[in-house]
Formats: sequence, structure tokens, C-alpha cells
Amino acid sequence: MRDWARALLCEVAVLWLAARDPRTPLLAKIIAGFVAAYALSPIDLIPDFIPIIGLLDDALLIPAGIWLARRLVPHNLMTDLRLKADQAKPSRSAIGAVFVVSTWLAIAMLGWSWLVG
Repeated sequence: MRDWARALLCEVAVLWLAARDPRTPLLAKIIAGFVAAYALSPIDLIPDFIPIIGLLDDALLIPAGIWLARRLVPHNLMTDLRLKADQAKPSRSAIGAVFVVSTWLAIAMLGWSWLVG
């Protein structure tokens, strides 16, 4: 399990690099950046303390996003970025935290307007 988590973290680092690389296609950049920001964010879209679905989002969303981004980024570019990721160390993403908090606020505002209006 620990090896799987390390491999997942390495893939997230590769996606973060792919999102910032000019050789990456635009759609792949968007998806790779979103997945990396979400995976490195200290805030989850669905909090972990919610039974089952709190952990299920991490177990399903992140691997599915990695799979999709890997299919969109050219293979030779992914190979180059994996070499770079082996030398770099990923950190928590403030941008990812802002995105997730903004998403929660937007959902709360929509829910509030639906309840009130």
C-alpha cells in the first residue's frame, strides 16, 4: 500500500510538471493541473470524515484523473517529465486549496439561493 501511495505521489508530481510545460496540449494542461492541485491540496472536495464517500473521492477521483491526463499528454513528454519528477520533491498546493475552497463556496451559495429562492 505504501509503494502504491509513493507511485501515486510521483505521478502527481509528473502531472504538475506537465501542467506547467509548454509542450503539453491545452486540454492535458488543464486536466493535469486540476488533478495535481486537487491531490496536493490539504482540503478535499468531500471531507474525509464523511463515512465512505469522504475517502472514496480520493480513491477514485485522483487515479481516474491521473489516468485521463496520462492519456492526453504525449508519451515521450511523460517520460521526460518522469525524469524531472524523480529529481524534484512535490509540495502542498496553495492554488489547489484555493480552488477547492472556491468550489465549496460556490456550491454553498447555489444551495443557499436554491433554499431561499
